[in-house]
Amino acid sequence: MALRRLVLAAAFAVLAPEIAAAGAPALGINYGQVADNLPPPQAAAVLLRALNATRVKLYDADSRVLSAFAGSGADFTVGLPDRLVPRLAADPSAASAWVRANILPHLPATSITAVTVGNEVLTGTDATMLRSLLPAMEALHAALAACNLTSRVAVTTAHSLAVLSSSFPPSAAAFRRDVLPYMSPLLGFLAKTGAPFLINAYPYFAYKADPGRVDLSYVLFEPNAGVSDAATGLRYDNMLHAQVDAVRAAICRANYGKAVEIRVSETGWPSQGDEDEAGATPENAARYNGNLMRLVAQGKGTPAAPGEPLQVYVFALFNEDQKPGPASERHYGLFKPDGTPAYDVSVKAPTISGWKGSGSGSGSGNGTGGGTGLVVAQGPGGADGIGPGTGYYTVSAAASKVTPICSHSMIGCSLALSLLH
Repeated sequence: MALRRLVLAAAFAVLAPEIAAAGAPALGINYGQVADNLPPPQAAAVLLRALNATRVKLYDADSRVLSAFAGSGADFTVGLPDRLVPRLAADPSAASAWVRANILPHLPATSITAVTVGNEVLTGTDATMLRSLLPAMEALHAALAACNLTSRVAVTTAHSLAVLSSSFPPSAAAFRRDVLPYMSPLLGFLAKTGAPFLINAYPYFAYKADPGRVDLSYVLFEPNAGVSDAATGLRYDNMLHAQVDAVRAAICRANYGKAVEIRVSETGWPSQGDEDEAGATPENAARYNGNLMRLVAQGKGTPAAPGEPLQVYVFALFNEDQKPGPASERHYGLFKPDGTPAYDVSVKAPTISGWKGSGSGSGSGNGTGGGTGLVVAQGPGGADGIGPGTGYYTVSAAASKVTPICSHSMIGCSLALSLLH
């Protein structure tokens, strides 16, 4: 068998653990797979390590991905698809079966910390889905409780900002009247179980809708005059924080105050779009996501909750060529499917060579599109490059241990992985 080499070079400054503020939440990344040309999960794992991302969000519970990250130290949020929501609501035994099939086989080797039930359900128009969401969440929570997993795995769901009737000024925000009958009991469930409220927040949409009036610097986390909330006296220098505090105000107005933690489950900026999609450029995407990552690393909260570091999941790891809608939908990735960066966000020139085929292959070579046989070995200090004293490692397909190449204290690092083809 011919020996091929997959070489990734990663040089980064702002993402190095040494300069992240104490107590800052780890960077989260959405790992979508609506594409037919993605590399195998093992290659994705390497790119995530280059980003120092230790929180990963899936839109399903892909066994190949969860198995590939076994022992990595990454915390996963997995998704229960919309199509299964009515089924779990109607039949609690279906929730137990889903947990047995999708959660139990991967614990404890892979850390699964949350399940999202559906995505943006409450801004849809399907009455059955609206009625089914909370019962499905309750059924899944009960199934996890039967396995003594509720202290480890939270049950939640993600919302778009369209659940709000208004978002500015932040202090005046409230949930839509048609959403509130479903939202209020859902907030009660989250407060009771300790699960977070997830919001998909995209300042890009506001800029795209009105580029003549929305300050680009304000949405890109760059120096600007800012805006003030007259009711609270709080000043906002970026739109994302204003959007999060609008959600916070709506939750307070629904009488749940600080009982529920808010997390940004999706945010990002496209590097390409249609002619009428203002601002969708590699330069703006690099500025948005690069500045966002710096903000996360600082561990700062929003103006309304400065002492609560905000947990954020960037959308997305890869460009996804099968996503429907405008061109921007297919260009949110930090990386192209071949592993090269879509633009420069302080992770420079990671390249993948020696990988062939399309789809996501399994580590054993049995998956769709040609697996590589790559083994991300576990050894002293951890092959994940995340733990104390670790850096980048040489990992081979037959490796029984890992060899550090450089430490995290170095700004420029190279990561070489050998694989059998």
